Amino acid sequence: MAIYLSAPGVICCAGSGLEILHDAVLAGKPWHKSDLTMEALMDDSISQIRDAVELVKGRYGADRVGVFAGSCDNGTFYSLPAHEQFFKTGSFPADYSFSLQKAAAPADYIQKKLGLTGFASVCATACASSASAMVKACQLIKAGFCDAAVVGGVDIASVMVLAGFGALEAVSPGLANPFSRNRDGITLGDGAAFFVITREDLWKTGIQLLGWGESSDASHMTAPEESGAGAAAAIRKALAGAGLEPEDIDYINLHGTGTRLNDLMESRAVSEIFGPEMPPVSSTKPVTGHTLGAAGALELAICCSVLETGDGRLPVHSWDGEKDDDLPALNFVRKEKTYSCIRTCMSNTFGFGGCNVSLIVGERHDTD
Repeated sequence: MAIYLSAPGVICCAGSGLEILHDAVLAGKPWHKSDLTMEALMDDSISQIRDAVELVKGRYGADRVGVFAGSCDNGTFYSLPAHEQFFKTGSFPADYSFSLQKAAAPADYIQKKLGLTGFASVCATACASSASAMVKACQLIKAGFCDAAVVGGVDIASVMVLAGFGALEAVSPGLANPFSRNRDGITLGDGAAFFVITREDLWKTGIQLLGWGESSDASHMTAPEESGAGAAAAIRKALAGAGLEPEDIDYINLHGTGTRLNDLMESRAVSEIFGPEMPPVSSTKPVTGHTLGAAGALELAICCSVLETGDGRLPVHSWDGEKDDDLPALNFVRKEKTYSCIRTCMSNTFGFGGCNVSLIVGERHDTD
C-alpha cells in the first residue's frame, strides 16, 4: 500500500516555509536564534498544510483523520515560569493548567485547531520522536484505524532542555560542526514540521514514503551504541521495506549532531552499508539547529524539497572541512556541485538511548 505525502508545513531557525528552508540548506546558511512558543510553532506549521487537511477531511471525514505528533519536552516551558510565580505569590498564573504538561498536549492542540476527531497520539522517543510518529501513522493507516493523518513534530529549546544537554556537556558554544575533528557538540534550535499523509496521491506530487526502519540499541540511557549496529539495523529495515538496494539511494540526510558518539556510530553504519560508492550525504543541523523531537519530520521535509525541486542541488554539508581520521570517510555534499538523478532520499534520525529510525522517500510506480 502506498503512503503519499503532502507538501509539509515547516518552521525553524532557518525560516518559515519549505522554499525558504530549502534555499537555506542549499546555501549552508547558518541558523539564527529564535524565541518561539510551542503554540506559535504549531500554528505556523499547520497553517501551511490547512488546505491539505481540509481536503482529507472532506474526503474521509474528520473522525478518519488521525494526528501523530513527536515531541520531547512535556511542557517545562509552561511549568517553570508558572512555578516561579507560585513560589513568589502563592498562586499560579490564571492561564496555567497542569494539562499543558500532558504528553498528549501537542496532539490535543492540533486536533482542536484543525477540527479533527480521529485517533491521536504523541511519540516521545527523544530526538527520533517525529520520525517515530511518521512510522506509527503509516502503520495505523495500513491497519485501517484511519484513512489519513496529520503527522510531524514540534519542540523548543527550553531552559530545562538547555540545562539537560549542558549537564551532559553536549552543547557547542557556537555552531555544530558535524564529523569534523574540531566538533564540540550540538546547537539546539526551535522547530516544527507537519505533513498530511494518505493512501491516495491527492496532491499529485508522486512523493511517497517508500520504506521505514526502526531499531533500539538498549545499551545506554542517553548514549548510542558505538559500533553503529543499531543505526545500521534501522537503515537495513528501511531499505528492505522499500524493496531497494543501497545503490538505489541518491541522497542521505544524516542525523549529524556533531557529538563524538553520534558522528562515530553514524559514520560507521553508513560506511558499512553503502561502502565506498555511497551516495552524497550531509547534515543540515548547523543550518536548522537540532530541533530535537521535530528533527525527523523537519529533515524529511528537506528530503521532499530536494525531490520536488529536482534540479540536482543538494543540502550542503556545513562544517569546517577538517576531516576526522578516526571516522570512516563519507561522501559529503559540496556547495559547488550539482548531482544528477535524485529520485530517492533517506533521512536518518537517532535519539537518546539508541532509538533509531530511518525513512526513505521517493517516487515509485510499481506500488500495490
